[in-house]
Parts: sequence; C-alpha cells; structure tokens
Amino acid sequence: MKVIICGAGQVGWQIARHLSGENNDVTVVDNNPDLVRRATDTLDVQGIAGFASYPDILERAGARDADMIIAATYSDEVNMVTCQVAHSVFSIPRKIARLRAQSYLTAIYSDLYRRDHLPIDVVISPEKEVAEAALQRLSAPAAFDTEMFLNGKVQLLGITIDEDCPVVNTPLRQLSDLFSTLRVIVVGVRRDGRLFAPESNDQIFPGDACYLCVVTEDVPRTLEVFGKTTRTQERVIIIGGGNVGLAVAQRLEKQGRGIRSKVIEKDRRIAERAADELERTIVLNGDGLDKALLAEAGVNRADAILCVTDDDKTNMLAAVRAKNLGCEMSIALINDTSLTTMMKPLGIDAHINPRQTTVSSILRHIRHGRVRGVYSVGDAEAEVIEAEVLSTSPIAGRHLRDIGFPEGVLIGAIQQNGKVVKPDGKIKIEAGDVILIFALADDVPEVERLLQVSIDYF
Repeated sequence: MKVIICGAGQVGWQIARHLSGENNDVTVVDNNPDLVRRATDTLDVQGIAGFASYPDILERAGARDADMIIAATYSDEVNMVTCQVAHSVFSIPRKIARLRAQSYLTAIYSDLYRRDHLPIDVVISPEKEVAEAALQRLSAPAAFDTEMFLNGKVQLLGITIDEDCPVVNTPLRQLSDLFSTLRVIVVGVRRDGRLFAPESNDQIFPGDACYLCVVTEDVPRTLEVFGKTTRTQERVIIIGGGNVGLAVAQRLEKQGRGIRSKVIEKDRRIAERAADELERTIVLNGDGLDKALLAEAGVNRADAILCVTDDDKTNMLAAVRAKNLGCEMSIALINDTSLTTMMKPLGIDAHINPRQTTVSSILRHIRHGRVRGVYSVGDAEAEVIEAEVLSTSPIAGRHLRDIGFPEGVLIGAIQQNGKVVKPDGKIKIEAGDVILIFALADDVPEVERLLQVSIDYF
C-alpha cells in the first residue's frame, strides 16, 4: 500500500515507522529538511522536503497513485488544505488529518468534513485523545497505563510490581489455579528495560512492569491480588489550564461523581478562559510549582494531581513537589520518551505520552478489515489488537492450544456470542469471535497471517 505522511515530527515519524516496518510504500513530506533527513536515514521511507499542501510537492511524493494520506503537520490549516488538495487534484481515497483547534472539532460543525465540503475521512484530535487518556489514568490510580477494549468490557492495565505483592515469585500458571474465577491474563512484562510476552512457567518479580488484560468487572479484585489498593478520587488538582487541562476539567464536571477539581494556570489569559468555560471548578492563576499556591489549592488533601502543561520538566517537577507535599497520586504529561525512565525514581505514579496516544488513535482508524482497535505499547515495542475472526482465518474452528502463535504473541481475552471469556487452551475459536491479541512488534506480520485480515492498511 502506498501512503504519504505529511509532517515528520514525533507523530509522523512513529506512524512512518509502523507503516514502513510492515512493508508499505511510505513517503514522508515536511518543510524541514532535517526532519525529512532523519526519517530517511532511520526508516525505510522516501522523503520530500517542501510544504505538504502544495500540489507540486504532493505530486513529487507520488500522490497520483497513493492509497492514503495522513496530514499530521503542526498546522491545522495546512492539514486541512492538504486533504482538500489530495481529494480534488489527486483523488486519494483515504484522508486523515490531525486537528488541534477546538473550533474545528465542535460537533455542530461536523458537516464541514463531508466529501462535498472539506473531504477528511478521519479527524484526530491530540488534545481529546490525551484528555481521554488522563481520565482513564485517574479512573485506575494503581495503574501506570490503561486502555479500554471490547466496548469497555476489557481493560489493559499496566502495573508495577512492588515488594509486598502477594503473587511475586509465583509461576503464572499457578495464578490460574489459585484464582480460577479471576478473568485476567498477564500478556506482557517489562524487566530490565526489555518487554516480552511471558510463558506459563515465568514468574513475576518486584520491579517488573506487567501488562494485564482484565475483564472490567474483575479489575478491583485483580488489583487486590497484585497488591494494589483501590481508592476513590474525590479531589483532583490539574496543573495547566490549556486545551488538555480544560478538557479534563470539563469531563470531570460532566461525570457528576462528586469529584472536586481545581485548575492552576500560569498564563492569566488562559486562566480567565478556563474560568469562563468551567462551572464548578476553581481556577487559580499562578505557577504550579509555587509551594504556597499548591498549599492554597489543598494539595496535601488531594487524591491526585494531573500535570498537563506544555513543558515536560514543569510537569515532572510539579508532580514530584505535589507528592512531597502529601498528594496521594501524581500523573505527568511527558512528550520526551527518554524522560520516562525517571518516573519511578522520582516517585511519579503514571505518565501520559501524547505521541503514543495519537499514534494509537491513528492506527485504530487505518487498520484494515475486521481489526476494530489497536493500542501501541511502550515506544512502539508491541501492539494490543482487537480483531474479529473471519471464516477464512486459519485459526477459525481450531482449539486455542492447537494454534501456533509466535512466542511474542498472547491472547488476552475472547468474546464469544457477546460474552467475554478467559482464554483457555480448550476454547475453540469460531468465526465471528472477537479476540484481543498482545503482539510484540516483530510478530505483528504473523498475527496478520493468522487472522487473514491484513493488519496492513485500507
């Protein structure tokens, strides 16, 4: 498949990495020659330096026979015009645009993106994706990562194993014996910086970061089994009142669960805008690192602090200071993935990577056929894929134990006739079943073959 990616920043680079790694013909376009050079030097892609919205640049990028264009530059307007040119001049079948400005995303203007107006097939909002990720982190305070699958019936939870975890040094196969009614599968373990799919004889140790596929109803009990306490979030402080912080505060107000939130924003203009748009949330104008201001906001009584300014270091320092002042839980927005290794030593409970959430969202919309959801784990090291089994698939009609999955692939959950069941070797996979698959990046092509649903594109 031939794909043009406009924008060679972090998101564009990651999407190019995914697509080129699966033998697609990828061309990257950016007006910064250094970013184009970085992409062509590190990935198996072609590169064009120039403005993505210019017809001659798109023609040089091969737009006349392209199957898809992904407009992910830093400018909303460039992304919109690029999709218009791709449609009107080159008739590219599938067009995806990343848009940030809230005015472009208001539901009452959704007709704007019809094919006879401004033809964009999928609009991705990084701020909305990050806000949703933040709310999921708040809903599962014991986890450093979380994502919903199977219409909310199953959760992927990332938890760090502590010294006092009741099941340390226990082979995973024994967990099934000890907790036979618990619908949870350990699908991934990160140990000493390496992510792998564990076997039944593997044990978990203190310091491991484990990824679990859990039926949502069983999440509280699962967290108890793994030594995590569940607590209700009633008081939340948000550092940063921009698009992300405002979106989170608005959602917390709408949830109506009695959560009391406060927003701290340094820029007076942004703080005033947030105050105008929020009804029950207190907005404080000042520095989120200011100890006195944090005390005024009641940080020592807060259940969680969410640091979502546009500066990674500010987010990290604010999270650390809040924890030192008595806040129960801290979540930091981190763009630079090289900083995430500092989270644990600094005592920061969870982080949100905007690039990862946006990449996962784009992948979710461009996967082919019956693939219904994709979530990128870590630094694109693995994917969790939700897919419907087709009658033509070589796994249809076979028992799970008889299917030759690669070592880096595990089944996390199966939905049969609308009911979610825990994977077991005796289960027979039938056409129409929906399965949740954890696959290390190198094993994704083999998953594609077994599903006979191209986890390719379009």
